[in-house]
Amino acid sequence: MFKYIIEQSGHLSGEIDISGSKNAALPIIAASLLADGDVVLKNIPCLSDTTLMCDILKCFGAKVTAEKNTLYINSSNLKNYIAPYDLSSKIRGSFLVMGPMLARCGKVRISLPGGCPIGTRPVDLHLKAFAQMGAEILTGHGYIDVSSKKLTGAKIHLDFPSVGATENIMMAAVGANGTTYIGNASQEPEIVDLANFLNKSGAKIYGAGTDEIKIVGRTPLSPCEYSVIPDRIEAGTFMVAAAITGGKITLNNVIPNHLSPVIAKLTELGVKISAKNTTINITANSPLHCADVKTMPHPGFPTDMQALMMSLLSVCDGTSVICETIFENRFMHAPELVRMGASIKTDGRCAIINGRPYLTGACVKATDLRAGAALSIAALCAKGKSEISDIYHIERGYELFDEKLIKLGAKILKVKR
Repeated sequence: MFKYIIEQSGHLSGEIDISGSKNAALPIIAASLLADGDVVLKNIPCLSDTTLMCDILKCFGAKVTAEKNTLYINSSNLKNYIAPYDLSSKIRGSFLVMGPMLARCGKVRISLPGGCPIGTRPVDLHLKAFAQMGAEILTGHGYIDVSSKKLTGAKIHLDFPSVGATENIMMAAVGANGTTYIGNASQEPEIVDLANFLNKSGAKIYGAGTDEIKIVGRTPLSPCEYSVIPDRIEAGTFMVAAAITGGKITLNNVIPNHLSPVIAKLTELGVKISAKNTTINITANSPLHCADVKTMPHPGFPTDMQALMMSLLSVCDGTSVICETIFENRFMHAPELVRMGASIKTDGRCAIINGRPYLTGACVKATDLRAGAALSIAALCAKGKSEISDIYHIERGYELFDEKLIKLGAKILKVKR
């Protein structure tokens, strides 16, 4: 077990490259199960979550080789349809193998997925959709069994624009007879990336990035080479790091359009941001003021950036309100920020933040992935020294997090507890 020791670091400066998107990589790794042959995936971040997903594929019989940020996956000889509990229980993304395994093998068994404890994330939307496509679903003893001799295209309307459900349905629909329509589909950039990968492999998917997606099934898929998109949440995290330290940094390997809601909110606070091609420049050389934030499905403000914004608003002038509409238990970082001197009151899904001139160092705990990043970013501007424990959460979603901060001038040390 490791922890971060972070000291007040002054103005961050310099430039870093943003890694590939974890939230795009996981479904694309799962989708490689649909292709018969050698799939080459590039710009894959080296994270515990991507490693776990590869291990699940290996349990099915796929051959997976990793070389730095490139994966070589061959799923020609799948021999098993069960995702082991000790792997799938550790990662939310494990459930994404259900769609491609249904399409490829006609059956799959998986335990209820794990991941960050940020709230109820039921898989009923996934299962209801599979049932509409003709799958039989059995539950019990901690596992879910889904099977179908013949998946059939269907018109599916999601009660909520779930990212995972949209991805799972897309992958299952590729192997279904007929055409599938997904209404109220998620519009996240990661959905578009998955569709682009599948289409490059030979699928026929239309409308990804809108609220209605059309998938023409029974199209044979061929292996291809594909590079996943940059991680917009990692980019947003470092933008907040520049803002909270009054820094000036440059981010390379980004897609600015994916960050539009984050850029708009930071600009409202008083941060100066300019973007060109795949580069974003962030400058925060003047006092920042308060703003209200409401998380929403894309293209709204991303829930994954909520904790980071709470850290930043804790040291902005005035009173801010954050409303979390996606997950009901995503304020676990608030009490930890209060330990650092922040003035935060939570009531249900809303938090009121009264900005303070400064925070102070404290021993705090990373309760989940984004909370851990938020506490680390807060520690950069806090007077004194902070200790962030349980940083394994952070390393689930950020590649070389401490090394990139150090490159920008942060005083951060990773040590054994």
